[in-house]
Amino acid sequence: MRTLARSLLLPGLTALALTATGCASTSHTGAAEPAAPAPLTPSAAGTSQQLDVAAAPQGGPTPAAVARGGAQGKTEKSALKVASYDAASGRAVIAKAPAKGPSAAPSKGASPEADKPVAAGDVIASAPAPGAPNGLLAKVTEVVGTTDRGTEVKTASTTLAAVLDDDKADGKVPVDPSTVVVEPLMKGVTFSWAKGDGLKFGPEGGKLPLGNLRLDVNAAVDTAPDAPASAGASVSGFVQLAPQVEFQYDGTGRGGSGPRGAFLGMSGDWSSQWKLQGRAAASTGAPKRIPFAKLHTSPVIQVGPVPVVVNLGLTCYIQVEADGKVTVDVQQDVKGDFKVGGSYALGKGWTPVSSSNVQSTPVRATVTAAGQVKGALGAEASVGLYGAVGVTGDFAPYLRGEADVKASASTDGKASASGAWALYGGFDLSGHLQLQLSLFGTPLFERRIPLGTLNREWALASGSTGR
Repeated sequence: MRTLARSLLLPGLTALALTATGCASTSHTGAAEPAAPAPLTPSAAGTSQQLDVAAAPQGGPTPAAVARGGAQGKTEKSALKVASYDAASGRAVIAKAPAKGPSAAPSKGASPEADKPVAAGDVIASAPAPGAPNGLLAKVTEVVGTTDRGTEVKTASTTLAAVLDDDKADGKVPVDPSTVVVEPLMKGVTFSWAKGDGLKFGPEGGKLPLGNLRLDVNAAVDTAPDAPASAGASVSGFVQLAPQVEFQYDGTGRGGSGPRGAFLGMSGDWSSQWKLQGRAAASTGAPKRIPFAKLHTSPVIQVGPVPVVVNLGLTCYIQVEADGKVTVDVQQDVKGDFKVGGSYALGKGWTPVSSSNVQSTPVRATVTAAGQVKGALGAEASVGLYGAVGVTGDFAPYLRGEADVKASASTDGKASASGAWALYGGFDLSGHLQLQLSLFGTPLFERRIPLGTLNREWALASGSTGR
């Protein structure tokens, strides 16, 4: 995707926690729980509400939300829409949406203010609109005039705190897999999904649980120049996931400042299987990264009356680091869940959140000859709001093998070898929390906050015997 994550860092490709004996599960957690906000006194006015978090209505235009400047009332759903927007000038045309069913009308109990023309000081939150493909969150600074298309206004950037105010929201929204756009970057990549209403797509769609998407790859990688044809190197496998957006906001007691707590991230169930075969070589002597697909989607979630546009992006890649001397045949299957994102607490700032739990089937592997190889099926991911990236990450689960002659092993305990050999699983993780997380209304960062570089590795099998 172009625009979830510590970036996660999507799954599929998330922590391959395996053990040499084929242990059922392993958990990897980093800052697993959002930091607790500092205790504050509830709003004196007692107006704070718990807002529902759900997918935006389908089959019609998503109503915009308007917070009236200087008003004491709450932000309300409105029949107004953004008819057009020019990002260069910040000008927009706001019009009344045609009444085409209940989704275009104000919500029950809306005040008479809800559908009045906008005025200076009003804040509007809109789903994707002409000129604003990632939605619009803006404050009206000046009303230019009325045209046959609607009210033309000048706008300036603002934050979610301007429309969510002192309310609270906490929810998870599944991502519709049919909205994910896939850009294959090489041959041998296929995409499949199954929706909650029974619709299926792609060669593997009929096998998928509802709400899941799957990306398959079968690609050749560089083979050592002196390798025989039988040692041709390749990576094949798939990642399958059911992603969901997690959104939290706590504005209680904020007293006109930013929220006391917030969270933006992605979580869900996933499974993956991949295989590395042959005598691979990195032709430059350094790790070689081969992107094979980009995925992106911008789901609209409804936080009370406010449409919030979340941007999720993922670039999947193969990376091989090898000396061209060792021949491998390694396969493993893993299943688990994941959670990645950024958490904010007043007085503590933003912190990264990442956790995963995995289960694995036995790994079977063969390593031949002397040398080293490391193969990864990784992902660069991002999660953001209204087109602004908030969390980015690079997550690379890998398999690594080294040997001095020939060895074969499996995690069911069977092995034969001559010489020394070892097989490892692991992952590398790095990334940043970005300035754009301040869209929640939190203080600006002075610089990007690094997630830090994390490496975890575990032995799959090893041993030595006399020649």
